[in-house]
Amino acid sequence: MSGFDSGGRTNLANRFRGYLPVVIDVETGGFNSTTDALLEAAAVTLKMDEQGLLHQDEIIAFHIQPFEGANVEEAATRFTGIDPYHPLRIAHPEQEALRAIFSAIRKAVKSNKCKRAILVGHNAHFDHSFINAAAERCNLKRNPFHPFSNFDTVSMAGLVYGQTVLSRACLAANIDFNPKEAHSARYDALKTAELFCIIVNRWHHMGGWENV
Repeated sequence: MSGFDSGGRTNLANRFRGYLPVVIDVETGGFNSTTDALLEAAAVTLKMDEQGLLHQDEIIAFHIQPFEGANVEEAATRFTGIDPYHPLRIAHPEQEALRAIFSAIRKAVKSNKCKRAILVGHNAHFDHSFINAAAERCNLKRNPFHPFSNFDTVSMAGLVYGQTVLSRACLAANIDFNPKEAHSARYDALKTAELFCIIVNRWHHMGGWENV
């Protein structure tokens, strides 16, 4: 299926069967999406140029206050370096952050004439489960994402570069990666978006999807 409309213009909606890929990264207080705190969330929307290549568009990111009763594992915060209770940490209530992120995504979905968003993540199931759990916890009815489908850059990078760790996959793709900035949702979302675009664009240059 071609990614061009009848006038020959690129059409992102056609590229992914009506879904807009949106890169998500979260930092959390553990591995259990129903009990552990969501501490950071970032979303990167994508756009397509006239040659049918994907690029990063906009990013929205928040530090998030642990929800009432949330579990925060010491091992998790030690790994990420996040102190959720630091007095100078500018954090927003979970519902406020998710509403703003979802609103920006719905705007991007509409402007690209897509029907819904599809989550892109590195270990996407992890990010997806925390986003869905937070949306349910906050009683947000208009979750813009497909409820269970996603694109996982772990699998994509493993196929293309033989690497599954984000930092190593980025280096294999000639993407600058600073370990000191890693494990922030904003930074990891930007690097995941860059990796996703490079892989999709590489396939495009090989004539992959236009000839399907």
